[in-house]
Amino acid sequence: MQVTEPTIETEAISGWLRRWAPLIPGGEVLDLACGAGRHARHLVSLGHPVIALDHDPEMLEKAAGTGITTSLVDLEAPGAVWPFAPGRFAGIVVTNYLHRPLLEAMVASLAPDGVLLYETFAEGNEQFGKPSNPKFLLKEGEMLSWAVQQGLRVVAYEDGRVEQPKAALVQRICAVRPDFPRLAALLPTF
Repeated sequence: MQVTEPTIETEAISGWLRRWAPLIPGGEVLDLACGAGRHARHLVSLGHPVIALDHDPEMLEKAAGTGITTSLVDLEAPGAVWPFAPGRFAGIVVTNYLHRPLLEAMVASLAPDGVLLYETFAEGNEQFGKPSNPKFLLKEGEMLSWAVQQGLRVVAYEDGRVEQPKAALVQRICAVRPDFPRLAALLPTF
């Protein structure tokens, strides 16, 4: 019997992304720090052209596919600048990545009716393993605070412990630009 390694295709899509991605209006979506592209492929399956950005060429090779344009950029390199124009993206998706200097320019790249889906680690995660460096951990309520400061309307926000895919402390947000119609924010049934 042959045992096969899990493929990229079997990587779990973030439940947060799966839940809220249908709110993204038609148009191009940025998958920031895309890794191997699991979320980029999901967004393409929802009908969006996707820019998959990462600093790792091996990950981008895995992320490449129909409807996905890969972009090799190290946004943390000295002198790096945000490469996208204001108002470009219908949606921006970020999971398990935090580089605070990008936040303002990233939000500016959302279309006037754009959707931001962001999920990453929070302080206290060090008790579960990595990341444990405070530089990569959100302070209590930090994501909610900066979303409001950037003029986003919060559709959903969570701050707490998750067990899957591994135990961690996270914050996650679904926030929209001011022109996103309130009636379009269909909330899921529990």
